[in-house]
Amino acid sequence: MKKPSLWVLATLAALFIIGCQNQRAPAEQAVASAESALTNIRDMASHYAPDQLQAVDAQLSGAKDSLAKGDYKGVLAAMPALNTAISNLKDTATAKQEEGAAASAKAKDAWGPLSSDVPKMVDAISSRVDILSKSHHLPKGVTKDSLAAAKSGLDSMKATWGDASNAASSGDFTTAVSKGQAVKDQASQIMQSLGMKS
Repeated sequence: MKKPSLWVLATLAALFIIGCQNQRAPAEQAVASAESALTNIRDMASHYAPDQLQAVDAQLSGAKDSLAKGDYKGVLAAMPALNTAISNLKDTATAKQEEGAAASAKAKDAWGPLSSDVPKMVDAISSRVDILSKSHHLPKGVTKDSLAAAKSGLDSMKATWGDASNAASSGDFTTAVSKGQAVKDQASQIMQSLGMKS
């Protein structure tokens, strides 16, 4: 009786090994395919959805570990979730990239008027500060403090405007508009404090 049972066990073991070997190739192919899909979107994903990319990387790493341990069944079982995660990551990153492109285009349009208006405002303030600095009597509503604040504000506005211009030159219109608008707002306040019309 023992001999047939040993033979049955040996046969089952052989079938198990063959079964595992049959799953090896699909498991390896599935991991390679997932890795390739992730590589294709990695740069975009790292820029637009880094946290989500990290989670997908962890899933892929788990599948690779299972593959290394010979758990081909586990690898194949994990693949649908991993493939869905990669697909979702691609959708998220693509959507954010498109939003970024739309925001950049909008900012580029806004930069035109700003790049014309702000230098004129800064020049007008600079001219007004020069005149008031030489004057013995400040006009009504203008104090020594507001003149001093305008002088220091002028320096910071010029520095920020330089940053805005550099950002625009490098094509980063979102940053350029953000900094340019900050300068415009500051210029409007200073002009008001100096009794100028903005």
